[in-house]
Formats: sequence, structure tokens, C-alpha cells
Amino acid sequence: MKIGIMGGTFDPIHNGHLMLGQAAYEAFGLDRVWYMPNGNPPHKETSINGTAIKDRAEMVRLAIAPHRNFRLEMYEANRRDVSYSYSTMEYFKGIYPEDEFYFIIGADSLFMIDQWGHPERIFPTCTILAAYRDEINTREAMEEKIHELNEIYRARIRLLVTPLIKISSHELRRAVKEGKSIADWVPAPVNDYILENHLYREEVGSYES
Repeated sequence: MKIGIMGGTFDPIHNGHLMLGQAAYEAFGLDRVWYMPNGNPPHKETSINGTAIKDRAEMVRLAIAPHRNFRLEMYEANRRDVSYSYSTMEYFKGIYPEDEFYFIIGADSLFMIDQWGHPERIFPTCTILAAYRDEINTREAMEEKIHELNEIYRARIRLLVTPLIKISSHELRRAVKEGKSIADWVPAPVNDYILENHLYREEVGSYES
């Protein structure tokens, strides 16, 4: 089975996250896409300032419910200690040795991936799908970075063309705090959940997502 993995805080999950998962699913013939909320990421202060993992996980569940090939994966959310991508991917590869994993990241993450914890242990476990908008300067820079990573780590990295969606979870949280509607940017059940549970009425942290 070919499994795509999208990790993130998903605070909140929005239509851009769903479109990225669908693009990877279609472009690379994946069998499943796992949406994996991160309970305690090493680079964000979610456990201190962010929305509770139960709310973020429930929003993911609501968002992906209509997509039969999408799945909520709670492995990192259920961990008490800090989650590192290399240890997560080694865990999945260990319990699903026959499956192929595709780790979906954005362009910004590609340029930072060699600064993650033990990048040399990430690349043997999966193919990296690096998402980018079809802009010539972006593609050229990403191809140079991919060549560099291949030389150092013998990494398997593929480019994933995605639609242009100018949206971020940080902007959505701010909009809700200011009393603005975000109904056009998140699935209807997610919007309802945010309103019913009074999420983001106060600022939940300064991290981006």
C-alpha cells in the first residue's frame, strides 16, 4: 500500500490542507492519506499556548470524513514526549514494512529539512513529496535543494504541484478572534465546531501552521 502522511498542528485544518492531500493522492497514486495532528512538536509551543489536541483532532476528523481514502492518525497526538519526524517514520516503517510511505511537506519545510532532528534517518523511511506552486523561481530553487539533499543523503524527493491557496491557520485564528467569518476557508463541520466550542476567541499562540 502507498500511504501519504501529512503532519501538522491543524489549528485549524483548512481547505488548503485537504487540497494538498488530494493533490498528492492523485498525482502519486496513493492508496491512503493519513492526517496526523502533532500533539507536541519540537518547533512549536503547542502544548503551552495552542488549542487542545482533542479539539484539533476532532476538527481533522470532521474535515476528512467525506474522503474515504483519508484517515486520522493519532500516533503523534497520543505521545507525551516531543515528536520528531524521523522517529515517527521509523516507527511506521517498522510496523508496516511492506508499505511505501510518502511524507508530504511544503516548500518552506524542504529548505529546512536538513536542520530537522536526524534528517539522515528520515530519508531511508519514505519518499518526500515537496509541494510547490508552479512558479519558475520556486521550482528552480527547489530542484537545487533536492540535488543537494540527494548528494548528501541519497534522499528520495519528488515535487508536488499544488494550487495557489493564500491561506494559513494563523490567519484563520486571527480572523475568528476579530469576529470575521472563515466559512469560505474551512469545511462547514469545522466552522460549526469552532463556533460551537468558542475556539480562537482569544489568541492561542504565535506559531504558524
